[in-house]
Amino acid sequence: MDKSDSAYKTIGEVAKILNLKSNKKGELPTHIIRFWETQFKQIKPKILNSNRRYYDENCINILKKVKFLLKEQGMTINGVKKILNGVQSLELDELANNSIKADNLRNKLIKISKIVKNLKNLK
Repeated sequence: MDKSDSAYKTIGEVAKILNLKSNKKGELPTHIIRFWETQFKQIKPKILNSNRRYYDENCINILKKVKFLLKEQGMTINGVKKILNGVQSLELDELANNSIKADNLRNKLIKISKIVKNLKNLK
C-alpha cells in the first residue's frame, strides 16, 4: 500500500525520495537528513513517539532544494542558508529547471560535435 503524496513520510522514506546513496551495509544515510535539520531552520519535521521524525510535503521540498544546491550545484552550507533565507528561495525551482535544461543542451552539443568529428574522419 502506497502512501498518498500529502501523507507524512518517515526519515527512511525521505532518504529514498531524495535518492541518497546507501552506505556499504545497504543502510540509507538518514544521518545526512538529521545533519541538514541542524543546519537549516526551515526543515522542521514533526517529532513524535520516541524521537521518530515525520516529514510533510513542505519539508521534503526544502530538503530537495538543499540537496540540489549542495550536491548538484556544489554550494556551501552558508551559501544555501543565504538562498533559503532570501528572496531567491522562491526562484529556486526555476533555477533547477534551467540547470537541467542547460545540462541537456550541453550533452546534445557534445553528441553533435562527436558526430561532426566522425563525419570529418570518414572523408
